[in-house]
Amino acid sequence: MRNFEKISYKQFKKDIKDDKKLYDSYSLPSRNSTNAAGYDFYLIEDIEIRPNEIIKIPTGIKAYFEPNEVLFLIVRSSTGFKYNIRLVNQVGVIDSDYYNNKDNEGHIFIKIQNEGKETIKFKTGDHIVQGIFINFLKTDSDKNIESERKSSY
Repeated sequence: MRNFEKISYKQFKKDIKDDKKLYDSYSLPSRNSTNAAGYDFYLIEDIEIRPNEIIKIPTGIKAYFEPNEVLFLIVRSSTGFKYNIRLVNQVGVIDSDYYNNKDNEGHIFIKIQNEGKETIKFKTGDHIVQGIFINFLKTDSDKNIESERKSSY
């Protein structure tokens, strides 16, 4: 079982703004072709990013999935090729225990940098990042870890 959800309106007000119309209007990530591996994340609002600028973007999204899975966040190929935009951490790694954590409900943020020479403008609804769910394996010597997630970032 895996899926995307909106963060609560309470969390939305805290992380983004008190705007119910905006909260009701944004879309959950989706695949846009039959064989697409990634779920496109849509921008909630217009953004502008100048050359060498780094910005942190709230998605308004959280995700739940199985304990043996991870959600990778990756810049869409076309975004990197066309605009020279990259994720600051290269690949975002979202663990299953990030969902509904006490700090921020598991709200997924992305942080991008414009490594190009021109200011880039993206519109509400544009998709610049995709999420891919992947199974992962553990070593034979892996210990049974019982500690809970510490604070989110």
